[in-house]
Amino acid sequence: MTSQALTPARSRLAASYRNLTLWTLQGWLAMFFIAAGYAKLSEPMTNLVELMKWPALAPQNMVRGLGVAEIVLAVLLLAPLVSWKHGRPLLVTAAAGLLALEVIMLGVHALGLEFGLALTNVVLIAMTAPVLWMRAREVR
Repeated sequence: MTSQALTPARSRLAASYRNLTLWTLQGWLAMFFIAAGYAKLSEPMTNLVELMKWPALAPQNMVRGLGVAEIVLAVLLLAPLVSWKHGRPLLVTAAAGLLALEVIMLGVHALGLEFGLALTNVVLIAMTAPVLWMRAREVR
């Protein structure tokens, strides 16, 4: 079996597909977390408790603060659209923050026996981890 090095054209094409895939994941993550954060900010606590069990156990200010954090991190995922040079480190930081948040919430939902929400967090982790890994490699 022989291994062949990629030609420059093939290498650029692979990088282009990878970049397109990462931007697609970043867009989906941003949309999800902007919507989730907006819901935590705008919905009455009774509705949030019906949707998820954990807001009943947390102070209202914490739930609202988490909504703000989700929106800020989601917007920072798109920061390279404004400035690639300054936006990439913000993107990597936001992806790391979202990944930490998703892992924590996976535990919260699993302990609360909210398996649908736990599965959602598994999917979000599967989307965020490659974004963090690949974009962090680009920053170096």
